[in-house]
Amino acid sequence: MLGFYIALVAATGVERLAELVVSARNARWSFERGGVESGRGHFPAMVALHTGLLVACVAEAVLADRPFLPWLGWPMLALVLASQALRWWCVTTLGHRWNTRIIVVPGLPLVSGGPYRWFRHPNYVAVVVEGIALPLVHSCWVTALVFTVLNAVLLARFRIPAEERALRQAVPGTR
Repeated sequence: MLGFYIALVAATGVERLAELVVSARNARWSFERGGVESGRGHFPAMVALHTGLLVACVAEAVLADRPFLPWLGWPMLALVLASQALRWWCVTTLGHRWNTRIIVVPGLPLVSGGPYRWFRHPNYVAVVVEGIALPLVHSCWVTALVFTVLNAVLLARFRIPAEERALRQAVPGTR
């Protein structure tokens, strides 16, 4: 199962690269329409944290000789797949406005369809679920714990407040 797990983590890395391609295309679209970028200061930490998650998953599985526990691994794999589905639902719902960076085009209304009907930041729900579930597919509990704590700090103290400020400035009447 270790080979399968390493392939799963590698596939997640490839998915992240696909996100970066979409993000770069969408950034160009936004900037062409007067988009304003915010929150650049925390972005390198976010990239490092998410890259570190993938590296740590494989490192912990191999170096700590973590076992695959079917009672844990299979449900966690289902959560990983569900988080990917939610992530791409967010991407398709936001269309050209989705980005890994915070780029807001002034004057465009907030998106209220798709998963945004129920959650203000559904992409971060996907990130949180994946950050817990991906390591636990192969019982890498240290990685799950460390990533979850660091990600919570990054999201709560930096990323979400930066997004909220950017939206309030660009979209009149935003709460």
